[in-house]
Order: sequence, then structure tokens, then C-alpha cells
Amino acid sequence: MSRSVATLDASGHVAFGEQYAGRDVLIEEIEAGVWVVKLGQLIPDSELWLHSPEVSARIDRALAWARENPPRETDLDELEERILRGAAAGS
Repeated sequence: MSRSVATLDASGHVAFGEQYAGRDVLIEEIEAGVWVVKLGQLIPDSELWLHSPEVSARIDRALAWARENPPRETDLDELEERILRGAAAGS
């Protein structure tokens, strides 16, 4: 971990260096005068729903299912029979 001393400018800004220019940061004030600054990425409003607890849990369950059920070749004849049986049962 490196440490450095910086001075806030007249507008209350501090520079972290050119290598971070244009990056998004999350700033958490954990108590008065104590901040934690983390580089991050903005989540577009249209994708926020993916981060809700309910959707996140569903995604986790789907990923777990996918790990436990690897892809396998589909028997197209058997699939056609199942479809036809389902269509006949619905009529």
C-alpha cells in the first residue's frame, strides 16, 4: 500500500494522477473527514435491475444449475415427438 499527501484545491478537488483521468470512482465517507475512494464502473440505469437482490439470486441459481447440468446433444427426433405429444394433449 502506498501513501501520499495531497492538498485540496480551492474547489475542493484533489488529483490522483493522469493515469486515472476520466475514470469513475466511488467515494464513501465513512466518518467526517475520512473517505474511501475506489475505482469503479458506472452501471447504466437500464441495467440496474440486474443488480436487485431478487434478480441477482435468480442469476446465481441459474449459474449453479448450468454448472451442474453441462450441455448435451439434443436428440431432434425425440424432441419432435415430445412437441407433437404436447400439441396433441393441448387440443
